Amino acid sequence: MHKATRTSLSLLAVMTLLIGVIYPAIVWVLGQTIFPHEANGSLISYKGRTVGSELVGQNFTGERYFWPRPSATTGKPYNALVSGASNLNPANPAHVQQVKDRIAVLSRAHDNKSGTIPADLVTASGSGLDPHISLEGALYQSERVAKARDLPLKQVRALIDANTAEKTLGLLGERRVNVLLLNIALDRQTGGTP
Repeated sequence: MHKATRTSLSLLAVMTLLIGVIYPAIVWVLGQTIFPHEANGSLISYKGRTVGSELVGQNFTGERYFWPRPSATTGKPYNALVSGASNLNPANPAHVQQVKDRIAVLSRAHDNKSGTIPADLVTASGSGLDPHISLEGALYQSERVAKARDLPLKQVRALIDANTAEKTLGLLGERRVNVLLLNIALDRQTGGTP
């Protein structure tokens, strides 16, 4: 029995050292060496201060800014501590009402628009923290933002194009726009602060 205990404790010590110290240290060194920006949270600085992360959406609500996908997090929008989907079935009356309410808000803010509102502007992502909107979602909002900032629509659309990420590896996903980066690009042109 005594030999089994000593063997078990030795194995525990070796595995703790390997899995709890050596492996995390190797991963940390590789991350800091190969992907330092990503390994440190993909933080974005603007005018000398950190304003967010490329990986987590933010709650932009002003007319002068592009709006992100709705957040499904409870308590406060884009709260990474409670990340997750609403888990409401698309036919659930509560979900249907949320989407109708979001459509009403977008319709009022974009009163000159007709046609279909892009789905990503009225439905939350699986994490509730998505930092991207579709290219269509950005274009849908472009006239409102141009008018609010007193900028030519062509200039706002050029910023959208400059901040559009292509499909991953040319085939995965869709073209998308990071809302924080786009809003910072707008502020750089007009001197604002997100």
